[in-house]
Amino acid sequence: MRLFSLPSLAPSSLLKRCLKLLGVGLIVTAIAPVPAQAAERIYLSYGLLERSISFEELEKYADSGELSDDLYVYTSYVNAEQRQQLRSVLKAKAELSPIAISQFLYSPQGEILLGRLGQVIQPEARTDGAKAIRAALILAAVDQQKGLSPLNVVRNFPTRGIRVDLFRTLQIADELEKLVTSTNLYTKAITAQSSQDASRLPLPTPLMDLTQRGRNSWEVLPFNLRDEGRVSSTGFVKRRSFPMNLYLPRSVTQSASSLPLVVISHGLGSDLNTFKYLAEHLASHGFAVAVPEHPGSNSRQIKALLRGLTDEVTEPSEFHDRPLDITFLLDELTKKAQGDSRLRSINLQRVGVLGQSFGGYTALALAGAPLNGKSLAETQCTPEKQVNTFNISLVLQCLASQLSNQTYYLGDSRVAAVIAVNPIDSVALGPESIGQIKVPTMMITGNADTVAPSILEQVIPFTWLHTPERYLVMVDRGTHFSFLADSESNNNSLPIPPELIGPNPLLARRYLNGLSLAFFGTYIMNQPAFRPYLTARYTQFISQDPLRLSLITQFDSTQVQR
Repeated sequence: MRLFSLPSLAPSSLLKRCLKLLGVGLIVTAIAPVPAQAAERIYLSYGLLERSISFEELEKYADSGELSDDLYVYTSYVNAEQRQQLRSVLKAKAELSPIAISQFLYSPQGEILLGRLGQVIQPEARTDGAKAIRAALILAAVDQQKGLSPLNVVRNFPTRGIRVDLFRTLQIADELEKLVTSTNLYTKAITAQSSQDASRLPLPTPLMDLTQRGRNSWEVLPFNLRDEGRVSSTGFVKRRSFPMNLYLPRSVTQSASSLPLVVISHGLGSDLNTFKYLAEHLASHGFAVAVPEHPGSNSRQIKALLRGLTDEVTEPSEFHDRPLDITFLLDELTKKAQGDSRLRSINLQRVGVLGQSFGGYTALALAGAPLNGKSLAETQCTPEKQVNTFNISLVLQCLASQLSNQTYYLGDSRVAAVIAVNPIDSVALGPESIGQIKVPTMMITGNADTVAPSILEQVIPFTWLHTPERYLVMVDRGTHFSFLADSESNNNSLPIPPELIGPNPLLARRYLNGLSLAFFGTYIMNQPAFRPYLTARYTQFISQDPLRLSLITQFDSTQVQR
């Protein structure tokens, strides 16, 4: 997906594009609306101006390619290939069960997303369309013959007419255009600054390839950790248990208590195996690597939601529990090391943490950034702000506003350096919290991230850091899913479409292998030989198409806004 790589559009061209897509994208966007009566017409409204297309015309076009006079007006703006794509999209089925669709759409997060769609796609009477959209989606999913396709969703809309509000659509498109333009400007500035820095620096000599596996073999020790005395976010004691895999290098010739440890925290809907490739890479270079699976935000949690076993994507308490999982993990390894000779050589007093997405938040919280709690409800997490944003991650971050305390300090003094990959942090943490981080920090962002937009969730938050040892790495065309490996377990909740993963995820994973080794080799292994690899020059050297890398250590966002 190259959403944030699109060129900036002038308002006139934006309107022209929207008009082009009246019979295309906007009708397809009606993959929202359901019935005792089927929708008969789709109305495209702009103030007092209005045109309509019959559902019968649209269905005939999808089945046979035959264009009515009304449809021809719209499809004449696109080429033959795009018309064929429209036909395919109209009939494309999503393989999701009615229970899965229903559970998500009735969750608080689903209702927020429906609220945004309901501003654009409405019943004929111009009322809010959220409930009608939900009904249409569920009924289409129930239809085993026709399935959950855009065409069948339109067919199942519960009123005779579907109204697409073009004025509101153009407002949303204008907001999106501003975000796209801003992202392009920031990307250009970061790329230019990185290139300038690279031109002044030499490559390390001798030059090592940090993306390649090291010489050490390793073993994996599975643990099931049980915290019988976890103090919850509300102050009550509860039990929490979770699995953890510990990767231990077999042939490391180091002195006692010097084996460096890195903990990897997965994102929402992932599991023990998502970053197995990275754990193996670091272990091959002499690191012990602990990979916990957070039980309230793993793949099992999402699968439970889709099966109707829970009504939440995740509980608000996960913002509190995730950092505490890692603190408990370190405490348990300390205890177990007293009776297990394999663990005694691990240095548990100076630990690195890497996290992705929700795990990125986890890493930053452990590094010393306090979590914002219920204070968010009146400031950053009003219903209006959650609905009127392209920052999907706010749906998750704003769960923290349901916590009972204003703030929570979840830092762990044993955490000495962190890498946050696609972190969600702009609201759950914010500028004051992130400014309190004192340990070396690397943020990794992809400028095609449509879940946690790069500028809002990583680039601007990077400027809030005051720690002198800070790095921002931008992956051009990188997405929120570029660094994720396919799950090897049966708990994988939903497959991620290739369009969302983005180009060449294997290359992105190699980048993460090399960057993580350079960063943790410098700050956790305390090997000065790795420091020259934390430079714009080295990232430029390993950078390849289609994912180009830029690295900077400071950034003045006001220069972009001028």
